[in-house]
Amino acid sequence: MSNNPCNPAHTKEIMAIHDTMDVLNGKWKISIISSICYYNQRRFSDILNDVNGISNKMLSKELKELEMNKLVRRTVLDTQPITVQYQLTEYGLTLRTIINDLAEWGLKHRQLITQDM
Repeated sequence: MSNNPCNPAHTKEIMAIHDTMDVLNGKWKISIISSICYYNQRRFSDILNDVNGISNKMLSKELKELEMNKLVRRTVLDTQPITVQYQLTEYGLTLRTIINDLAEWGLKHRQLITQDM
C-alpha cells in the first residue's frame, strides 16, 4: 500500500468526505455553523446579520436541515416577544476544528492571492 493520499485504497475516506459534503453542502451551511460556533449561541437575527446575503427563508430552511442532522439545537425562550436561540449540539461542536482550519486556510489564501495584485 502506497503512502500516496490519493491512492485508490482510500475509497472509504473519499466516501466519508462525500457523506460530509452531503450534510454540509450549499452556499450557507458552513457560514451558519461558523456564526453559531464563534458566538456559542445566536438568535435568528444575529445569524442573518452574520451571514451576508442569506434570506430569511433560506436561513430558516438551512437551520432546519442542520437541526435534522443533529448539528444545531433550537431553543425557544419564554420571552416577550418570543426569542429563539440556536446552539451547536455536542455533535455539532465536533466541527469546531474544521471551522478553525477553514478560517486559517482562508486567511492564508486571501493573503497569497492579494500579494500578486
